[in-house]
Amino acid sequence: MTQPTLFSFIFFLTNMLVSGKHIPTTLQGPFHPITIHFDPSLRRGSDDIPMDDPRLKKNVTSMFPEQIALALSTPTSMWVSWVTGDAQIGPNVTALDPTSVASEVWYGKESGKYSSKKRGNATVYSQLYPFEGLFNYTSAIIHHVRIDGLEPETKYYYRCGDSSLPAMSEEHVFETFPLPAQNSYPRRIAVIGDLGLTRNSSTTIDHLSKNDPSLILMVGDLTYANQYLTTGGKGVPCFSCAFPDAPIRETYQPRWDGWGRFMEPLVSRVPMMVIEGNHEIEPQAAGITFKSYLTRFALPAKESGSSSNFYYSFDAGGVHFIMLGAYVDYNSTGAQYAWLKEDLRKVDRTVTPWLVTAWHPPWYNSYSSHYQEFECMRQEMEQLLYRYGVDIVFSGHVHAYERMNRVYNYTLDACGPIYITVGDGGNIEKVDVDHADEPGKCPSQGDNMPEIGGVCHLNFSSGPAKGNFCWDRQPEWSAYRESSFGHGILEVLNSTYALWSWHRNQDTYKEDSPGDQIYIVRQPDICSPSTSLKGNNESEQVKGAAVSAKCLCVLLLFMVAFVIYQLLLCD
Repeated sequence: MTQPTLFSFIFFLTNMLVSGKHIPTTLQGPFHPITIHFDPSLRRGSDDIPMDDPRLKKNVTSMFPEQIALALSTPTSMWVSWVTGDAQIGPNVTALDPTSVASEVWYGKESGKYSSKKRGNATVYSQLYPFEGLFNYTSAIIHHVRIDGLEPETKYYYRCGDSSLPAMSEEHVFETFPLPAQNSYPRRIAVIGDLGLTRNSSTTIDHLSKNDPSLILMVGDLTYANQYLTTGGKGVPCFSCAFPDAPIRETYQPRWDGWGRFMEPLVSRVPMMVIEGNHEIEPQAAGITFKSYLTRFALPAKESGSSSNFYYSFDAGGVHFIMLGAYVDYNSTGAQYAWLKEDLRKVDRTVTPWLVTAWHPPWYNSYSSHYQEFECMRQEMEQLLYRYGVDIVFSGHVHAYERMNRVYNYTLDACGPIYITVGDGGNIEKVDVDHADEPGKCPSQGDNMPEIGGVCHLNFSSGPAKGNFCWDRQPEWSAYRESSFGHGILEVLNSTYALWSWHRNQDTYKEDSPGDQIYIVRQPDICSPSTSLKGNNESEQVKGAAVSAKCLCVLLLFMVAFVIYQLLLCD
């Protein structure tokens, strides 16, 4: 047994003995598939929070900052974003002048003492519709400032705004991460998707905040502003059902402002890294798309060598995160693929052992909703991610929870990533409950067409579902699925062990035990990037069996030692 494996195993055993709770590890997989059906005592959805709710209303005056948010830039720098002024909506709107107010951040390591000051940029955007009866929108002034020279694992106090007016925010605080290193990790990483702005969304954020994350991954579909007409009113679960005569997929942009205010108490102190989903497409005049997403968020695209906020990467301690875009070109001949290949090539696994990727629509999904919708993307990119030994993949889009066994190309594979779907943030479209393997629930090959990109639906060529579009039972690569709203927490413990916990919303009202929990274990000795493409061949299976046998021997030795130790204490 190698030294890292032995160390990790001792850590896992010690943790189990101290806590008294057995949490499975991926070393014990693949697991027999488990399905937890929707609890009929719960509501499948809830109404959106109204715009006159105190959490969504503007509560500052004049040019004072609001909607303050953080995002990582580099290990020693941070993006600070905020909004000033008043947005406009109506038949005729006039854009504000972004040069009319400065973009400043004051920051330092002592409360009330700001030793550094930085200036940044400001901009506005418009959402315009050339159709009679539809309202246009132009945003308030959106500011982005990059503050640098930050020391690792240090608390910083900051204010933002324009000191000449004067219109500076109240003081806020954040803590920087450790520098990239194989033994330094963020404390807790929250993962949420398809959040929206409903009563369920509020429960999700309240629950997540109680878990005290140091970083948030938001895997697409943020505000669901496009579930409204431009004139506002009431949001709906199905836009095309409620508004079949709408000339375009309208969007009520003030929901973005309400969402920014709703999230500010959390994301003004905890950096949030977002990636686009289909609800961020928001088509408008002249074929313009994604305007809100591209304007409102400052992300480390340039810092990571990307030319677009649609895909980028960043480090947080010993974890390298790659955020990919499913609604831009992902073909192997395109710019995103070339960038991804180069980014993967530059990753040093001795510095950032963990490699985590995220994008909005899942590749592996056993729910009827969005079944095989992004099969084209999987076929283009999966081999590359597998070759470089990606450890975990997070996605949303499907409004339920699902964790996979390690899988590659629809085949159980000890070196494949752990794919996890967390599109259960609480949005207005309700939780998904139907599974494609249930009688009468298999979609047709004409269903689940992506808004952007090709269609590559296929019948399985091997295994129990050979020749069929859907399985007749829960697929073997689906380890655990449950129809419920919630969020996930990833705690990276060392270079080979990470604890994944999925928390259901309803558990906030009773004993707060995770709905799903597992140690995700890296095995760099048998699944290094140089060997991953070998797949599940015989030599790998032999090596894996040998490691498992050694682990079992060590486990028995430690259990015996622990019993002897307890007996000595009794004496």
